[in-house]
Amino acid sequence: MTGPPRVTKAVIPAAGLGTRFLPATKASPKEMLPVVDQPAIQYVVEEAVRAGLDDVLMITGRNKRPLEDHFDRVVELEHQLEAKGDAAKLALVQEASELATIHYVRQGDPKGLGHAVLAAAQHVGQEPFAVLLGDDLIDARDPLLELMIEVQAREGGSVVALMEVPHEAISLYGCAAVEAVDGGAGGDVVRITGLVEKPPVDEAPSDLAVIGRYVLSPTVFDVLRTTPPGRGGEIQLTDAIETLIATEPVHGVVFRGRRYDTGDRLDYLKAVVQLAADREDLGPPLVAWLSEWLAARA
Repeated sequence: MTGPPRVTKAVIPAAGLGTRFLPATKASPKEMLPVVDQPAIQYVVEEAVRAGLDDVLMITGRNKRPLEDHFDRVVELEHQLEAKGDAAKLALVQEASELATIHYVRQGDPKGLGHAVLAAAQHVGQEPFAVLLGDDLIDARDPLLELMIEVQAREGGSVVALMEVPHEAISLYGCAAVEAVDGGAGGDVVRITGLVEKPPVDEAPSDLAVIGRYVLSPTVFDVLRTTPPGRGGEIQLTDAIETLIATEPVHGVVFRGRRYDTGDRLDYLKAVVQLAADREDLGPPLVAWLSEWLAARA
C-alpha cells in the first residue's frame, strides 16, 4: 500500500520586471541582486534543497538569461581558478551549478502570480509541490518549508505560510481568516477558512499575512485555469487558493522566525546588513564599524 505523493518539486516564479530597483534592474534581473556575496535567487534555491526538493522549476521571462547562466557551469572560470590553486573560490563557483536539477519555462504574458504558477502544470503533474517567492528570504536556521511539507503530508490539501504583521500593514498583503486545529503545534498550525488579497485595514479578517511560501495540491492548476483576473487585473494565486478551501483542506503555518524582505530598496538594504552581521567572517568587523559610525552620527 502506497502513501500520498511526496513533495519533490519546487517552483520559483522569477518573471517579474523588478521596477522598484531601477535602474539596477534595467539589464539584470532583480533576482540576481547580491545579498552580501551571492544573488538573492541562490538563497531561495538553497532553501528548497535543504527541504529535500532538488527538482526546481523557475518561471522566467525576457531578460532572465543571467539566472540560467548563474546556475550553469563556467568551465573557463573553473579552469582558471583551478590553475591558480584557489580552491575556496572554485568551490563557491561550482556550488551554484551543483545545487539542484533546475529547469526553466517562460511565463509569456505577465498576467500575475497565479498565471506564473499555472505555467508549471506540465512539469509538476499530479503531485503536491512547493512554491517559493524570491522576494522573501527565510533564514536557514528556521526550517519553515520543512514544517509546511510535514503538515501537507499529514493533512493533505495545501499549506500556506503566514506571518503576523502590524494591523496597519495588513493591506499590503494577502490576508487569512483562520481557526484553531487540534494538535496545531502550539498554535503555529491553523486551518484557513478564507483568503483575501490586500484588504482594506478595516475589512481584514486577521493580522495574519500570506508570505511567499506555499505547498500546493495539484488541484490548484484546474482552479487557476478558470480563475478570472482579480486585484490589479492579474490572476491571483490567493483567489485560486480561496476557491480550494471549499473542496479540500487548506492549512496555514504561522512563521515566527527570521524573514528577510528583499522586495523594496529599504528592506533589501536591511536584509544585506542583517545577514552580513550574522556571518562569522563579516559580522564582528561590520557590527563594530556600524556602532562607531552610528555613534559619530548621534
